[in-house]
Amino acid sequence: MNVDKGYVDEPIDPGLDLRSEILRLKQERGAVIMAHYYQRPEIQQLADHIGDSLALAQLAAKTDAPVIVLCGVHFMGETAKILCPDKTVIVPDLSAGCSLADSCPADEFEAYVKAHPGHTVVSYVNTSAAVKALTDVVVTSSNAKQIVESLPEDEPIIFGPDRNLGNYINSITGRKMLLWDGACHVHEQFSVQKLMDLRREHPEAKVLVHPECPKPIRIVADKVGSTQALLNYAVDNEAQEFIVCTESGILFEMQRRCPNKTFIPAPPDDGKCACNECNYMKLITLEKLYNSLRYMQPTIEVDPVIAQRAVRPIERMLDISRQLGIIK
Repeated sequence: MNVDKGYVDEPIDPGLDLRSEILRLKQERGAVIMAHYYQRPEIQQLADHIGDSLALAQLAAKTDAPVIVLCGVHFMGETAKILCPDKTVIVPDLSAGCSLADSCPADEFEAYVKAHPGHTVVSYVNTSAAVKALTDVVVTSSNAKQIVESLPEDEPIIFGPDRNLGNYINSITGRKMLLWDGACHVHEQFSVQKLMDLRREHPEAKVLVHPECPKPIRIVADKVGSTQALLNYAVDNEAQEFIVCTESGILFEMQRRCPNKTFIPAPPDDGKCACNECNYMKLITLEKLYNSLRYMQPTIEVDPVIAQRAVRPIERMLDISRQLGIIK
């Protein structure tokens, strides 16, 4: 079995019904398949649960399944393993990383924290386990505002790694958090000019924007929110057209939930395509999912010392979210 590429690279019979075999193996292994909204449509269709980062963390903490197959990126698998150290956690391709997490190396972040003593460290979930171990409380885009507001108004805060999300939280809470200078390559690439062109072409459309986007994109939004919040808005709003400024994988679930509405992906500023995709998220394929269940590899492992330190801020996030009624 070859896993040198970050996934099980073993031949598959081209006549195999992958969907049926994945479902068979899932049952045989006692596994639960969780997928992020940004995954390929065929992966979302096979998942037992789909959701954003907060939902996936909550589901991982609650599941009784002995095996979690997390179709997402590496840090999501780490979060599941930290919350469920006794379970087998599989990510079908370990090279599915995250540009935002990569923008915050743990050693550099540790030096930054030490250079600003007395600050509470709030870290976005899009970080490595090692960064979470340096953190007081983890947040997602679904709960960042509420968790920051739950801290005393005069409490000095370091927020990392996403400068755009941190800037947005500062703007709507009045806080003056120190911001680590990181960003997501997907959300950084949206074009203001192309977005405005789309608005002129679709004047009745509502613009949905993820808070990881830069301020010029957020300014023209009808709704700024997490992936889940944007989905909920699309479902509940009476508008029939929506321009979506986040990773285009969410359009599959939006269209499934709202078959009579039109969803238009906002294009990046690279002139290459009409939508904005995360190359890391799209690394997970049916073939890799099948082989990961077939061979029970590749698994996520987290250093026990780091995991022991990292679990506290994750559990604090879940506790505060329950107290605030964000999750049940």
